[in-house]
Amino acid sequence: MSADPLHRAGTPRRLPAGEPPGGAGARAIEVRRSTRRRRTVSAYREGDRTIVLIPARMSEAEEKRWVDVMLGKLEAQESKRVLGDTELAERAQRLSAQYFEGRARPGSVRWVTNQNTRWGSCTPAEGSIRLSHRLQGMPEYVVDYVLLHELAHLLVPGHGPDFWRLLEAYPRTERARGYLEGVVAADRLPHVPGARER
Repeated sequence: MSADPLHRAGTPRRLPAGEPPGGAGARAIEVRRSTRRRRTVSAYREGDRTIVLIPARMSEAEEKRWVDVMLGKLEAQESKRVLGDTELAERAQRLSAQYFEGRARPGSVRWVTNQNTRWGSCTPAEGSIRLSHRLQGMPEYVVDYVLLHELAHLLVPGHGPDFWRLLEAYPRTERARGYLEGVVAADRLPHVPGARER
């Protein structure tokens, strides 16, 4: 057991903000140790925080490993949930407030099925943002990145330095871009019949 008073049983431990272990984006992570828990670990979202409940006897190394595991499980669950257009618009407003001081104000945000070569598009004159239905089911941080990318176009046209400076505020920009590049690369691979049967 650590001498750190935040590690005592029943005392919540808040992990540093920024890019937490397991990649929960900007969410704060709070670890709560319990003497009643013997083996089980659980996690849930509470507002902008992620709460991870662990047995009090766990070492710091076990705690870190379980925090990573539980964040991964939460992300997987959330990525299966499909947001409707109303939820997507609300999410865009929250992201604008969090990363752009609310300056990006879309008139409409919705899913579309006619964008097969782009992940999203923005028409600044109308204030409309459209996301490809292909993003549905992808991790939450990827959808957030595409929303932020299109929100940034409401403030800065084109992809110049000012545009990318805006997106630097989102800590998972590079990871999300890498994920999307991986999806595109996988789609371009030739399909070899029977390749998976080895």
